[in-house]
Amino acid sequence: MIMELKRNDSPGNAINQIQTKKYFKALEHYQGKLLFVGIDYDEKEKTHNCKIQWFEKENR
Repeated sequence: MIMELKRNDSPGNAINQIQTKKYFKALEHYQGKLLFVGIDYDEKEKTHNCKIQWFEKENR
């Protein structure tokens, strides 16, 4: 599982950051699916939002 936390943004942007910055490269020897989790905290509304996405690494 790879998790990115945001403040006053969006959970989708957190997932995009995981993908574009390739946080999963540190797990290149791991076999199988990864779980990406993006969590955002909205300071004004005092709420949390979450997005969860499976990611399957390409076999080389």
